[in-house]
Amino acid sequence: MTLNKKQKKQIDIEQQKLAQLRLQLSGAKKQLDDPAEVKRLEQEIAAANARLEKFKAGG
Repeated sequence: MTLNKKQKKQIDIEQQKLAQLRLQLSGAKKQLDDPAEVKRLEQEIAAANARLEKFKAGG
């Protein structure tokens, strides 16, 4: 599978979002002000992972 520039850029953006979400999740777990925040971040991470896999699969 060969990726074009647009696909590579989308993968790069998703990886950056994922890294940011992981940092936010780590902070939210250390400071449990809002338990719903942890769940929301975990869902966003799962969605970002799914999009990343979709891009890598060529979709």
